[in-house]
Amino acid sequence: MSIHVVLHEPEIPANTGNIARTCAGTNTILHLIHPLGFSTDDRMLKRAGCDYWPNVRVNHHDSIEELIQAYPAGEFYFVETSGNKYYSEMDYSRTDQDYFFVFGKETKGLPEELTDKYAENCLVIPQTNLVRSLNLSNAAAILVYEAMRQQDFAALKEVSSST
Repeated sequence: MSIHVVLHEPEIPANTGNIARTCAGTNTILHLIHPLGFSTDDRMLKRAGCDYWPNVRVNHHDSIEELIQAYPAGEFYFVETSGNKYYSEMDYSRTDQDYFFVFGKETKGLPEELTDKYAENCLVIPQTNLVRSLNLSNAAAILVYEAMRQQDFAALKEVSSST
């Protein structure tokens, strides 16, 4: 199965472009929940993703509920500074499971009703109180690589063996 990065109403095209580059480099699927704060034709988005953008599997959704309904067997994790479990405490080792890491918009994070509804699946990346949060693209990379590490980088081996 796959690792998925979900951006809930992202606002900054460069962050999405950087995350798209990570997705291309890790065989990770990117999901964009609308509305977006930019056009996916935005030159800043493509610039951040460079020539990797055509290699990114991107899916667009009108709502997070639509995405969750499309993957009823998926394991959804909501990454927020108020999460109650460290991201590193979770087991992402099953390669037959779809793992979804959901990130909120840069200025507001995830909606409170979403984090309340899925409180048991809210994760946090530890940090000092000197910053409000980590950069969105850095946070996404941390989660993707932790899941891949636990899976012995199987997603990279699949791509390498097919080329």
